Amino acid sequence: MPKFVIERAIPNVGATSAADLQAISQKSCGVLNELGPDVQWVHSYVTGEKIYCVYNSTSEELIREHARRGGFPADSVARVVTMIDPTTAED
Repeated sequence: MPKFVIERAIPNVGATSAADLQAISQKSCGVLNELGPDVQWVHSYVTGEKIYCVYNSTSEELIREHARRGGFPADSVARVVTMIDPTTAED
């Protein structure tokens, strides 16, 4: 299944409490359950002003539908073409 990176601009999200992050995660998981197995949340990185999410999905449209139903921004949705890491530099 294709992998996507989603950028969500949320002012001051880095100061969000653990309880509020849990509630956001629960909302997200509830919507994902409604949408079915063709869209899966892998993990997210929370920074000061944004959340960067990694999802597996059969389409960008499903990711945008998840955002719409959950009330989450999806400012940028980019399909991952390939991954690199330090081992890419090796022969």
